[in-house]
Amino acid sequence: MFDYQQLFAEGVSRLHREKRYRRFRALSRQAGMFPAVRATDSRATHTAASKPVTVWCSNDYLGMSQHPVVLEASHRALQQYGAGAGGTRNISGTHDLIVSLEVELAELHRKPAALVFSSGYVANDATLATLAAALPRCVIVSDRDNHASMIEGMRRSRAEIKVFAHNDARSLAAALASIDPARPKIVAFESLYSMSGDIAPLATLLAVARQHGALTYVDETHAVGVHGPRGGGLLETQGLLQQVDVIQGGLGKGFGVVGGFITGSQLLVDFVRSHAAGFIFTTALPPVVAAGALASVRHLKQSNVERAALFARVRSVREQLAALGVPIGSADAQILPWTIGDSTTCQAIADELFDNHSVYLQPINYPTVARGQERLRITPSPLHSDAMQAVLVDALTSVLRSRSRDAA
Repeated sequence: MFDYQQLFAEGVSRLHREKRYRRFRALSRQAGMFPAVRATDSRATHTAASKPVTVWCSNDYLGMSQHPVVLEASHRALQQYGAGAGGTRNISGTHDLIVSLEVELAELHRKPAALVFSSGYVANDATLATLAAALPRCVIVSDRDNHASMIEGMRRSRAEIKVFAHNDARSLAAALASIDPARPKIVAFESLYSMSGDIAPLATLLAVARQHGALTYVDETHAVGVHGPRGGGLLETQGLLQQVDVIQGGLGKGFGVVGGFITGSQLLVDFVRSHAAGFIFTTALPPVVAAGALASVRHLKQSNVERAALFARVRSVREQLAALGVPIGSADAQILPWTIGDSTTCQAIADELFDNHSVYLQPINYPTVARGQERLRITPSPLHSDAMQAVLVDALTSVLRSRSRDAA
């Protein structure tokens, strides 16, 4: 008889041996207090059940999960609609709030239509799988560093995949030139890469794709809400919204709630709506979630207060980290990656920050990043105070000094 439990045990043991087993920190959030939380993790302290910790690695970039307009809209929807959506969009889940959210998202990107999914992962997976499978003899040309959700959708489509060097227009051009011009092509890449903070050369990549007659697909998950005069992302910032066929975005990062979406032409969006299994067979976003997302999108279209405060904090943290000698890259993004290059060291630094300084930074290891590229990822927000920043800088100073002494 096959020993199923032994297989599972060996798989988990392998992760431990390779120093990439993922430990989750149990954090108790309280509305209005974030990024201050209480750690209820067993590692938090040896003498108490919990302790205060400051989170410095959240994707809630603008703190919109805490914003009064989002909380008020969510509370009203919970009282009015109840907790659940009632089913898939086809069965009973197409409530008025989700329809309004799609109208708002389409207008955000100056597109005729939008479609909301249960997550950004599902939006990428379902849309790419559906489009590439439908196009006869399709070839997908994908940036080397694309997110796992995009890669999974490409694989499921069973289309041919060519990979171009990260953010490299010449490599993209060479890949497209090697394809029969008569074959349909999809060029897929991200505008802002979440683990590196890299920003794509959007205009150049789109121009190359256009020259070769490719359908373009741009993931703006980590840019929507945060970038652009109305939160439309980096494509909006650069005036490129109309040059992209499919724009994908997330509702759980800059907008602070949960969910994903695509925008595009009416026909393309309707085609995905009608064929994508990841959309058709999934329960719709609950009204309480759609209401919060809708309020967030509407607010960030009108307000630059949160974006201005975010980037003021990012600049301040970046300058202080640079003064400490922490190599954090130079991209003009809200993500400050500190590449350490070793999973054991990465975890040890994270543990020291957490246990001794009440600073939470989560190690990023393989397969999220390549082996040898393990890192800590620092994401300041408008809700981080000067005092919190001072604690972070002091903590990093202490860690660097102790590591320097150990190395000597």
